[in-house]
Amino acid sequence: MAKHDLDPNYLDPNYEPVVNHSSNLPFQEVLMARMQRRSVMKGSVGAALASVMGLGLAACGSDSNGGSSTEGSSQAPGEATRLGFQAVPVSSANQVVVPEGYTATPFLPWGTPITGSYPEYRADGSNTGAEQEQQMGMHHDGLHFFPIDQKAGGNSSTEGLLVMNHEYINQDALHPGGATYVNAGANRPDDEVRKEIAAHGVSVVHIKQDAEGTWDIVFGSPFNRRITGNTEMDIRGPVRGYSKLVTPFSADGTRTRGTLNNCAMGPTPWGTYLAAEENWHGYFANSGTLTREQSRHGVGSSSRYDWELAQGGADQYVRFNVTETGATATDDYRNEANTYGYMVEIDPFNPESRPQKRTALGRFGHEGVIFAPAVEGEPVVCYSGDDSRFEYIYKFVSSQPYNAATAGGYLLDEGTLYVARFNEDGSGEWLPLDLDDADYAAKVAGAVGTMVGDIMFDGFENQADVLLNTRLAADIAGATPMDRPEWGAVDPNSGDVYFTLTNNSARTVDNVNAANPIVENRTGHIIRWTEAGGDATATSFDWDIFVFAGEQGTETVSDDQVIVTLTDDSMFSSPDGLWFDYNGRLWIQ
Repeated sequence: MAKHDLDPNYLDPNYEPVVNHSSNLPFQEVLMARMQRRSVMKGSVGAALASVMGLGLAACGSDSNGGSSTEGSSQAPGEATRLGFQAVPVSSANQVVVPEGYTATPFLPWGTPITGSYPEYRADGSNTGAEQEQQMGMHHDGLHFFPIDQKAGGNSSTEGLLVMNHEYINQDALHPGGATYVNAGANRPDDEVRKEIAAHGVSVVHIKQDAEGTWDIVFGSPFNRRITGNTEMDIRGPVRGYSKLVTPFSADGTRTRGTLNNCAMGPTPWGTYLAAEENWHGYFANSGTLTREQSRHGVGSSSRYDWELAQGGADQYVRFNVTETGATATDDYRNEANTYGYMVEIDPFNPESRPQKRTALGRFGHEGVIFAPAVEGEPVVCYSGDDSRFEYIYKFVSSQPYNAATAGGYLLDEGTLYVARFNEDGSGEWLPLDLDDADYAAKVAGAVGTMVGDIMFDGFENQADVLLNTRLAADIAGATPMDRPEWGAVDPNSGDVYFTLTNNSARTVDNVNAANPIVENRTGHIIRWTEAGGDATATSFDWDIFVFAGEQGTETVSDDQVIVTLTDDSMFSSPDGLWFDYNGRLWIQ
């Protein structure tokens, strides 16, 4: 097998290195202290859990009129909006299982030609790198359907633009003989590397349903597009033009190439697509001294796929070697990794537009982004989880107000990035990562000259430096380390925010005590909070646990009462994706 036949992240739950060595109070300790106190969000917890877990596939406590169910209602929670099919049983089968009466058909698999000359897919792996740049990428992840008439206010369900992430690759399938090396193993063939980079990224595909209900590509559509790990992109927001983003490719630090390891996504209120850059650290290699921007993310001395070793030393490949070798940043690619770790905005309706990396949303291992409902004249608010063990949950509040007629990506370039702290009494705070905030500036000043985790902290040059080092900035703020925060979802009726905490296998027996009871939290849970006053821009909130995942018999307790007990039919593990549909049903992946 090749050196990296499969992305180890999908084989080994411990692949992602623990790089948060701060002394911030872990969420499990906060959680146990919290569960010993009475609930501050009582009432709706039981109803919501009963509807989701106790009644099968049902709404999250919403009635048929879109309002919230109440204790005085004669209708059982979720009864009016139960789905009209029998849920499939729990299974470990390695296959797609759908309810009786439904079928599942493969659509747009890796290698499907979607643009350019539409090169035919060859199952033996012999397609070239140039051909892969015109075909669907590998290992699909986050995706979103944009109705073709959305810009005109329509909501077509039979034609639209499907935008899809391609997170990682399988080298054995990608090449006839897997990944190979030349020159006694010193180099990779450059076209293999080109193909691997092209198999990453994002696809935009114009699709349409025919009268028989079959979906197909609209061939020749100008909307069909591939965005790869080598596509030119703009850096936007506060980090744009910062000296630590200067490279030989962009001497002014305003451009970069490519997006990689795109996990989940987030559709914006103005009809664009945000692709998340998650485990991007593994694509870079530094054989010298790591910078804090690299070490706090896990960049190592070797890379996942050895792209920097491509034969011929083309600039588009050597950029993955982030070792400092020259006199200045324009002589080597020491800063290339600093151009990754962002949310990338793509306009599917404008195929000539250049993707934009939105740095104001922070630089970390983005799982995705979820927007609170946009309100005319109010700031835009969105949430994002850093999908790694002991990392954080963030919120961005725009400086400028939302106006539906003029809204666009510029709203994501100016604003305040906050990080969450969950307190033991069920309250929570959004801590600003902003040097203009007096309290935060004092924390930064107090940390100078001390060890923050395993980093000797010497200060931040400016706000761009804060955002470039978002994880470190959150350490200093005093955020709560979480168990791999992934997807979020905002209840369209109540405004409550739900977040999946997938798992954390790094918990050990040495940590077991009354305040930290879960050893090797392999099954995860879902947390929920209500912003103060129902205002998404608030800087405080109340929180509670929505449900614990686990095997049969796992209980979720609220106010000393068992609210739900998982059964053979309702048990689940490692919650990841989370989504509210138009009827208010919460879907858990």
